[in-house]
Amino acid sequence: MSLVDNEIPAGDPFALFDDWFAQAATSEPNDPNAMVLATATPDGQPSARMVLLKGHDRDGFVFYTNAQSRKGGEILANPHAALLFHWKSLRRQIRIEGPLTEVSEQEADAYFHSRPFVSQAGSAASDQSRVLDDRATYLARVEAISESYGDSGAVPRPPHWTGFRLAPVRIEFWLDRPNRLHERRQFSHAPDGNGQGWSSTLLYP
Repeated sequence: MSLVDNEIPAGDPFALFDDWFAQAATSEPNDPNAMVLATATPDGQPSARMVLLKGHDRDGFVFYTNAQSRKGGEILANPHAALLFHWKSLRRQIRIEGPLTEVSEQEADAYFHSRPFVSQAGSAASDQSRVLDDRATYLARVEAISESYGDSGAVPRPPHWTGFRLAPVRIEFWLDRPNRLHERRQFSHAPDGNGQGWSSTLLYP
């Protein structure tokens, strides 16, 4: 096979993301929407964890969390982040960087109540990232909330449970190649008159 076969196209990064994401949905055995979320404290101390992508379009990439958690605190103090998708089955990865903004209350409510009832109760019961004396304490809180709202079938969304949208300023696509001659293309946001312009360039692997 030629070393230049299947080049990463230089066109629309969002269309390319959609294409790769759709392929991952059929090839990855678990959670093709799993992504690393990297944040940092105001003084630059980094941290990273896996979260799930719950929506994406040209405005950005959306995930949900407890804003009182460690990552929530870091986001509120330093609202910039990086995402990383790695699809081992496809031998591909995508890196995305940009600022974060909180989703609307309506968006947060809609997603929260689309989740299974027990997941709603679990989120409402969790003091995420804080010290837990015993797992039984948490499960008892989940059970108490479930009993309180079981008849309604929905738990009120805690005001600190919300979502964030990362508006990309840089998107990099990476394709595995034999002998580590990998292919990388980076797209950078360069607003045109309509605010939609993107430029791209290849990068050395």
